Amino acid sequence: MQYAIVDIETTGTYAAASGITEISIQVLDADGVVRDRYETLVNPVHQIPGYIQALTGISNGMVATAPLFEAIAEKIYALLQDKVFVAHSVNFDYSFVKSQLQACGYELNTHKLCTVRLSRKLLPGHGSYSLGKLCQALGIGHYNKHRAGGDTDATVALFQLLLQKDTEGHITKSLKKTSKEQALPPNVPKSDFDQLPYTPGVYYFHDDKGKVVYVGKAKNIRYRVSSHFSNNSTGRQRQHFMRYVHHISYEECGTELMAAVKESTEIKRLWPRFNASQKRREELYGIVSYEDQNGYLRLGIDKMVRGKLLLNSFHHLEGAKASLRQLVQDYRLCPRLCFIDEKLVDETMHRLLCGGACEKKEAPERYNGRVLEAMEYLGNLPSFAIVDRGIHHDERSCILVWKGSFYGMGFISGEMQIERAEQLRDQVTPYKENSTITNMLFAYAKRYPSKIIQFDQAS
Repeated sequence: MQYAIVDIETTGTYAAASGITEISIQVLDADGVVRDRYETLVNPVHQIPGYIQALTGISNGMVATAPLFEAIAEKIYALLQDKVFVAHSVNFDYSFVKSQLQACGYELNTHKLCTVRLSRKLLPGHGSYSLGKLCQALGIGHYNKHRAGGDTDATVALFQLLLQKDTEGHITKSLKKTSKEQALPPNVPKSDFDQLPYTPGVYYFHDDKGKVVYVGKAKNIRYRVSSHFSNNSTGRQRQHFMRYVHHISYEECGTELMAAVKESTEIKRLWPRFNASQKRREELYGIVSYEDQNGYLRLGIDKMVRGKLLLNSFHHLEGAKASLRQLVQDYRLCPRLCFIDEKLVDETMHRLLCGGACEKKEAPERYNGRVLEAMEYLGNLPSFAIVDRGIHHDERSCILVWKGSFYGMGFISGEMQIERAEQLRDQVTPYKENSTITNMLFAYAKRYPSKIIQFDQAS
């Protein structure tokens, strides 16, 4: 067995949109003796950002006359193929090198070893496992930092020490196909992955301070988390996961639907750094009612604010307007007294709908009767429960929609006889509603009617 110790310098943090500016490779035999070495600057065909120039000392001028990667691809491939690819935070270096080789027609498929993960296992107790801090703590010379050659020299010395310390064959175990050790981010303990269940639920990626940076849902938590790390994606998200994730936690849910609901509420609650979808603030609108100075009940639309009583709520203004227009038609209400834009209602339609209330030709008592009917309808929107399997055999999962809005979810006894919606309100955990969840639940109810318990409007 031979090991290829690799370090690269780049123009950015993920391979899909960045290039390599320098590469260094040292080939070691099974005993850790260096048998070959290669090092060169590379023209990345990208401008090097100023802060990276300051960090590495590699300028645009230095790489202008350096070879393109395609000119050295054959040499790089020959050095790496059939070797174990070793690097400090190996997935970063591997993703860049594999991507560049692939663009030149070479398919790199090698085993990987991460010296961060190996150091955590074989050299426990250090406060930091960055290459610089680790070398300083271990007395390893680390010269010419943030240059490929200097960092490779330091990584070689560290790996040679790890080979000596590996008296229980941990390196050999890590190279087995069944091991997920090298696929995980360098700072995530394998025990975090090993505890993940094969069940529906949500999972959380945490940074070094414990803060949640990503929330995901899964039909199978273990498989889904594994998929984030087991491929060689060169995209921004995976590289951010590899760099920033230090801990994985999870919460089991009874069904994939519950997991999707939980994910949505958690994204809104935690606002994780690396979640892109569903991160938008929602303003609630509602239909309101009041009596004007002439005694007529009027309906209108207003924003929902604390303490204001709304007849119904909507996550989008257009939804509230559409609902109000439907009420005007269904209950023959005066468009003007409901603040309907007159451009949307011609004179003929106005006469058909309005009995003269806006001109005081219809008595308030008669007109208000129809308004009260419309208000009663709004107060009796459908309530239903989505009941499915639970986590344990003696329970069922339950998602409650109360008067047209998501109320909450939880688990109920498998023997519970459900007759009224009120029975479930104390059994489930209330959650904050949003438009994604509401749309999801109504679509699910329509698609899977056998899992729905519909309640009478009076319940």
